[in-house]
Amino acid sequence: MKALSQKRRHPLAVLALLVMALLLTGGLYAVATTTNEAKAETTTYSAQDIEEGQKLFLANCSTCHGLNAEGTEAGPSLIGVGAASVDFQVGTGRMPMQMQGPQAQVKPEQFNEEQTKQLAGYVASLGAGPAIPEDEYLDVTKGDSANGAKVFLANCAMCHNAAGAGGALTRGKYAPSLMGVDEARIYEAMQTGPQNMPVFNDANITPEEKRDVITYLKALDNNTNPGGFGLGSLGPVSEGLLIWSLGLAVVIGFTVWLTSRSA
Repeated sequence: MKALSQKRRHPLAVLALLVMALLLTGGLYAVATTTNEAKAETTTYSAQDIEEGQKLFLANCSTCHGLNAEGTEAGPSLIGVGAASVDFQVGTGRMPMQMQGPQAQVKPEQFNEEQTKQLAGYVASLGAGPAIPEDEYLDVTKGDSANGAKVFLANCAMCHNAAGAGGALTRGKYAPSLMGVDEARIYEAMQTGPQNMPVFNDANITPEEKRDVITYLKALDNNTNPGGFGLGSLGPVSEGLLIWSLGLAVVIGFTVWLTSRSA
């Protein structure tokens, strides 16, 4: 009996095992995330780049994002957003914003390529985050357009349209057209989730799949409309509206013609 009692498990043993399993899972996830972020930050910035970037930041961005990029009521914190976010926002002219609105508008860039790199270097120095993508993942000749179409239709088409033509969202927001957009900007948008877009990190969509998506979009860029007018590639709504409008115009015209003959 004594031997049996010694083999009995303590009532809290199962709970202790569960806690240990959760801690182990969380630790492995943290290590994997840190590894991914470390892999992402492959671009190196000199001390001079970071210093010049800080000067540009204080002169142009600190009003909204705070003197230390900690964020204010007018703008979010930039600590940990990474160089890719800066390269996307500044490189497309979205930042600095021209005016407050539902979302930042694309406009001519206010900083040249070197200044954008310096700003990106300064923000990257504040905390680990997605880096500017490597050329390997922007080379559409290595991508799979068919797989890119599958990934795009599963994750992006509900906002950007199956043809990448963009579409309206709620409260004055919209998903922009992806036609004619630079490969790096598309990749960075998937990495960082600008505006209303979710973040697709490497665990959601791998770098190779991101390249496939870009390949698919570039294939759409080069496609013609074998059926005639593309009608903005907006699908059955625009096509149905055109058919109804033309049909109604024909009916009205025919009615006017018959009336004039009767008179």
